[in-house]
Amino acid sequence: MQIDKRFKRFSKGDELLQISKTEAVIYTRVSTKEQADNNASLETQMKHCKKYAEEKGLEVVELFGGTYESAKDDERKEFQKMLSYVKRKRSIGYVIVYSYDRFSRSGPSGAFISHELKQRGVKVVSVTQSIDHNDPSGNFMEGIYHLFSEFDNQLRRDKSMTGMVEKLKQGYWPFMPPTGYTNVNQGKTADQHTMVINDRGKLLKKAFEWKANDDLSLVEIAKRLSARGWDVPAKRLSHYFVNPFYCGFIVSKMIPGEMIDGKHPPLVSKTTFLKVHQNLEKYGNNYKVEKEVEELPMKQFMKCDCCGTSMTGYLVKKKGLYYYKCNQKGCGNNRSQKELHQKFEELLNKFTFDEKLVPIFQKLFLHLISQRTQVNADGKKALQVELAALKQKLENVEERFVTGEIDQALYFKFRDKFKTSISQIESELDDSQNQLSNLQKAVEKCLKMSLDLPSLWRKANFSRKQRIQNLIFPEGIYYQRKNDDYRTTRINLLFSAIPYLTGLIDAYKNGDLDILAKIPTWVVPAGLEPATT
Repeated sequence: MQIDKRFKRFSKGDELLQISKTEAVIYTRVSTKEQADNNASLETQMKHCKKYAEEKGLEVVELFGGTYESAKDDERKEFQKMLSYVKRKRSIGYVIVYSYDRFSRSGPSGAFISHELKQRGVKVVSVTQSIDHNDPSGNFMEGIYHLFSEFDNQLRRDKSMTGMVEKLKQGYWPFMPPTGYTNVNQGKTADQHTMVINDRGKLLKKAFEWKANDDLSLVEIAKRLSARGWDVPAKRLSHYFVNPFYCGFIVSKMIPGEMIDGKHPPLVSKTTFLKVHQNLEKYGNNYKVEKEVEELPMKQFMKCDCCGTSMTGYLVKKKGLYYYKCNQKGCGNNRSQKELHQKFEELLNKFTFDEKLVPIFQKLFLHLISQRTQVNADGKKALQVELAALKQKLENVEERFVTGEIDQALYFKFRDKFKTSISQIESELDDSQNQLSNLQKAVEKCLKMSLDLPSLWRKANFSRKQRIQNLIFPEGIYYQRKNDDYRTTRINLLFSAIPYLTGLIDAYKNGDLDILAKIPTWVVPAGLEPATT
């Protein structure tokens, strides 16, 4: 029976038959002000995005970004402005970005925003990471790219932490100087810092000497300092007196148990420092540094779900049992250490998998790394071209100064500008060479750890337990007394991908053939057959 065409507009899903939207917006960004001032990366992103739009026949109707916005910042003004625009203007079909890490580095949040836009008919497309949005495996790959963007952030943090640990072990202080010191080379690397004792440091030295030689009370010392122009609470003095930095040592939680001879000038002698502590301890003022309790590795790492307070621990001597507790008055959230450790091992067990699946996971992650290699190669080439151009400009400025075409002030202005840009690009090129090897090492380490994660944590010492905890759950975990279970906020992206992939493969092996569409064909090896009835 022939249906009248006038009724056609009432059919369901008619919006799917509309002509594909060809209007697009471009979003570019860098992470720091220095990169924005340099502008090289922004220009490169914009050039490639416009070229992509031209090749795909897309009409660019608006540009967003063009500045520095941290992808971890929830108040990314340009990003929010772009989202508001594409949601309001229904003719927009695409958001073009240079790479998915320019769109978002927040992992699951970025994937969620992309999915939300897709529901509105807007696709987020990457110039350097080509995927098919009409194919389930393409959508799967986009999600993995978002995960790897956050994982890359974590690698950068880890690299920064590694560098800090190395500087600390060499005796350099990479942080803000403590009270009494001024770093006259602020902004330089830690090995270039020059710590000098300032006026407040000279007063603090007197405070040490008054406590060491005259055994004055903290209140009396505070009064004397106030008379000399420094109003400091008496209790605050106790924090200064227990800091070995003032007698020339470097100590930090980043190098637990270690004490390093610092490169900075000591404020007081080691003899004076120890004498201060002898005077403090003889009055029983509890200034002794307590050792960590080996039986309570989750102290501070675990938080109370009711009030958000970091949980501490205690020992019931009569029973010889340890407990974790929330110190918030009236909360009363406490639980046996034995029970909570067992539940934590059960939580870790979710991130383990069958050793037979190692080749599949390695293949997936290494494929993504190879994709990243191509992305980095394109970016590296653009940076090298920009670097050569900047060096040529610097050479031209130097030549014009020598021939007298420009004066000294103008020469210094452009010379410093070009040198800063050159240094920034050279640093980016050095970083890119290390990122891929770091990714491969991280994948291997993650998979090796996950094979027997609960046992690995159980057998580890106090320090290693804490490193494992913080590696997998960077923001800690929450204990819910009501449900007697844990709640997690942020999970290391490599580990978070394991339960998802394991679930897909298990479902396929159990006979759910449709689930295979969610896994790219190059991931599933020969011989992985579903169960049969």
